[in-house]
Amino acid sequence: MIVYVRFNSSHGFPVEVEEGARVSELKEAVGRLQGVQPDQLRVIFAGRELGSDSTLQGCDLPEQSTVHVVLPPAGTERRLEQVLQRRLSRGVDSLTRLDLSASRLPTTSIGLAVILQNEDSNMQSEPKPLSTFYVFCKTECRAIQPGKLRVRCRTCKQGTLTLSRGPSCWDDVLLPDRIHGVCQSPNCDGRVAEFYLKCAAHPTCDNDTSVPLDLIMTNVRHVPCIACTDVVSPVLVSQCAERHVICLDCFHTYCMTRLNERQFIHDLVVGYSLPCAAGCPDSLIKEVHHFRVLGDEQYERYQRYAAEECLLQMGGVLCPAPGCGAGLLVEDDRRRVHCELKEGLGCGFVFCRDCKEEYHEGECRQHFAPAAGGAMQGYVVDENAALRARWEQATKDIINETTRPCPKCRVPVEKNGGCMHMTCPRAQCKFQWCWICRVEWNRECMGNHWFG
Repeated sequence: MIVYVRFNSSHGFPVEVEEGARVSELKEAVGRLQGVQPDQLRVIFAGRELGSDSTLQGCDLPEQSTVHVVLPPAGTERRLEQVLQRRLSRGVDSLTRLDLSASRLPTTSIGLAVILQNEDSNMQSEPKPLSTFYVFCKTECRAIQPGKLRVRCRTCKQGTLTLSRGPSCWDDVLLPDRIHGVCQSPNCDGRVAEFYLKCAAHPTCDNDTSVPLDLIMTNVRHVPCIACTDVVSPVLVSQCAERHVICLDCFHTYCMTRLNERQFIHDLVVGYSLPCAAGCPDSLIKEVHHFRVLGDEQYERYQRYAAEECLLQMGGVLCPAPGCGAGLLVEDDRRRVHCELKEGLGCGFVFCRDCKEEYHEGECRQHFAPAAGGAMQGYVVDENAALRARWEQATKDIINETTRPCPKCRVPVEKNGGCMHMTCPRAQCKFQWCWICRVEWNRECMGNHWFG
């Protein structure tokens, strides 16, 4: 197998060792290449020093992994390090074997994510899955993949830091200054650990980091999905009080449905997000990269809707011209809005801020009556036929028939059947109004034309 070695934080070089080789054999290979005694070398991988008698496979060191090999500090510093290493050998496990699901699946929960304790002792002896981390690989895969947790010194950015303790929850990994250690790089006195994740689906370089998806995890408790009730893995565990579990296929469907209905919620801190699929309060997903499950094309639409919602929250407007939709921030309360054509953006359309029609003086009109005109002498044309025969007007008529702006927020709403009682699809609006009257839904609308 091939192992990439960084000697004293220098550039890495490949070292070939046999399958099942011990750490001592790796030290001997590096010692021959660097001209140093093997027993002076220390091998550091994933936040801990590897014992000479350990095998590389036993240390969860897969093919093409990168390890750091350093010379020990001299004098009293070395004695202090020996004390630290004895403590680490008792309390720090490999980062690849950590299970942080306890911080997402507490046994004290009363929700669907809790499985009653099985009295069968055989169930307790089952080995844990090796991978408990999932990431969005933003380089090669551009998909949700299993991940591997790594640590480095926050000062020198090298993986030569040995941890004082292993992380026990996701906060230890995601929040800074939670765990300390000792950096073994020459001329570095760093003491703060910096955790990051990489994609486990392909070999990665130092800068090829991935986004941690802390809500997605291996379904080690065999919890059924809240939507399809199947027991699959991996799953997404919502951060509601009940810790509802949903499989990734159902989560994709949930996101697509809410995106099509523009039901995502714009939060000033979190961004454009969704709550638990069961509608639980205080359960917004805080890491929006979880919505990468939508795929590249739909994620772009998600980002566009998020930008539009943010603009509307700031008091801006969207240009109503077909094919434009540019976001505009309007000064003061002026009604006249000019979508300026500049640097390839905008269309030049001038419209009314209130009714989103071409700009006009005076009050806005709800309906535009056809212009009256006399028939040509000696030739009579049916008025309705004349209205239907306008080529450019045909598309606009279809749009006017099937969509109307919400009276409150002006977002276009499509009617595809049902009664005249409409509800704005924007999660931040939810205004209830009458399709015919275009006013707030009231008893008169209910009595006169609820169903047309």
